[in-house]
Amino acid sequence: MAEVIVVDHPLVQHKLSLLRKSTTPTVQFRAIVGEIGQLLTFEATRDLPVEETTIDTPLATMAAPILSGRKPALVSILRAGNGMLDGFLSILPTARVGFVGLYRNEDTLEPVEYYFKVPPALEDRSVFVVDPMLATGNSAVAAIDLVKQAGAKSIKFICLLAAPEGIQRMTQAHPDVAIITASVDEKLNSNGYIVPGLGDAGDRIFGTR
Repeated sequence: MAEVIVVDHPLVQHKLSLLRKSTTPTVQFRAIVGEIGQLLTFEATRDLPVEETTIDTPLATMAAPILSGRKPALVSILRAGNGMLDGFLSILPTARVGFVGLYRNEDTLEPVEYYFKVPPALEDRSVFVVDPMLATGNSAVAAIDLVKQAGAKSIKFICLLAAPEGIQRMTQAHPDVAIITASVDEKLNSNGYIVPGLGDAGDRIFGTR
């Protein structure tokens, strides 16, 4: 089964509650999505590889850890994933960024691909795929299929909310991909939306609801 890490830090949970409120305006919603993305980045990057280098402090010479290897890659599932980019990049500004364009067919709930562009040499990078919602899991699975086809081996999926159905779907398709989320909610409704959830994340981020 895919590893599921729920970040239950009080600041994350407080901000998530603000996102859930139907009265939270677009400008505030967008900012909070970035803030939670920033906080989730700390957990997602916990095991990035490091190496020691020698540095001089004002008082002494010491062996100090720095990140090693190729720059990590952040892959956003368009369009809602872009709401989490700034938060992630504020913590890891050297990350390379890619995009997977998928939209959900509202009749079948299946993802339809329309764009794919990722950094080179994914096989040598830690790859973080971001999308605010893991609902049916179909879009996340399709995106990870594509980044694996592009060579990625070390992949984590970062989201604000996950549904049990989405976790199950991800586990079946990609049991090697860890899921980092702020909450595992109750269920999906008949339209494939997470309950209690926070509505359509993309619409609320970009003010198109």
